[in-house]
Amino acid sequence: MTLPAITRGLELTEDQTMIRDMVREFAIGEVAPIAHEIDEEHRFPKETWDKIVELGLPGICFPEELGGAGGDTLSYILAVEELSKVCGSTGLTLAAHVSLGTYPIYRWGGDKLCKEYVPRLIAGEYMGAYGLTEPGAGSDSGSTLTTAVLDGDEYILNGRKCFITNANHSGVFVCTAVTDKTLGPKGISAFVVPRDIPGFSLEKGERKLGMRGSDWASLVFEDARIPKDHLLGPKGEGFKTFMQTLEGGRISIAALSLGIAEGAYAECARYATEREAFGGVLSDQQAVQFKLADMATQIQCSKHLVYDAARLKDAGEPYGTEASMAKLHASETAMSVTYDAIQILGGFGYSREYPVERMWRDAKLCTIGEGTSEVQRIIIGRSVLRNLPS
Repeated sequence: MTLPAITRGLELTEDQTMIRDMVREFAIGEVAPIAHEIDEEHRFPKETWDKIVELGLPGICFPEELGGAGGDTLSYILAVEELSKVCGSTGLTLAAHVSLGTYPIYRWGGDKLCKEYVPRLIAGEYMGAYGLTEPGAGSDSGSTLTTAVLDGDEYILNGRKCFITNANHSGVFVCTAVTDKTLGPKGISAFVVPRDIPGFSLEKGERKLGMRGSDWASLVFEDARIPKDHLLGPKGEGFKTFMQTLEGGRISIAALSLGIAEGAYAECARYATEREAFGGVLSDQQAVQFKLADMATQIQCSKHLVYDAARLKDAGEPYGTEASMAKLHASETAMSVTYDAIQILGGFGYSREYPVERMWRDAKLCTIGEGTSEVQRIIIGRSVLRNLPS
């Protein structure tokens, strides 16, 4: 009897495989050789971003009529994963540009804003960024203090945003601001903010633990004026739009985490099979084998969660809980895998001459950005309680 073929959750289409292999080749050949350098120098590699644009990666998951490739979310997620295997900073740059800087305009910008900005973001004429976090509103993003007051045909913005990835190189920003202080989160609206408006400036970002090859800065609005028609989505629905934006963004951060974990695992597995110790190689030791087994298992679990969330999004199904699960598991896996990778390499792992310590520093952001691990547990817990089996 011939058994039917087994379809596994990690199987890819021909197009998805082609994109993965293309980005993998680029990452190994162009990104990996400078990953250590840009980390040491705290430098955003504009030359790498230009090559990413040439490959068409910012447009993978957007329609062809806007200049995109007409691909799916999973194809884009594969690109983030492959870049992050060798350089978390580069994976983060792409993820922030696509999921946070471009997608909200595509999703809620209407015909005018979408056609005005999305083709330019896809073509690399603009880099995109998302202004949500404030000094007093991080996980509690409903406590936004930045204001937008309608004055004739313009909104006047006042306030500041912090920790904004890609800010120094972005030509356009998606930002949230309060349009009605009496309504709480329902009084928050979203806006498309061009870089070159009067009253808008940038302040240098803080020096970071990790992701040093990605750019960030603070946004400052001092009576900054934007056209009234740059309201993104209905007035008062900014909280709703950024929550939905973050759901998609969490899949990309999960892919970023997955890539970091895979990169660290590959480094320490290679080291363990080559390092001579105790009359053999390090991987002969059961203690090391156990660590490698745990790392491989957690990575595989994360991969299933990440790909499943991406496929749900592509299918038009609800995916918010699955995105939180993927981000929680993958980011915590990235932290544990990079930690154990340092342990396996010993003193060499602690040295900056080997990439695993950089990967550990980069991984930490993944448990914080776009909702901390604690926030993800809140989201998952509430979902679980709403859907208890009868």
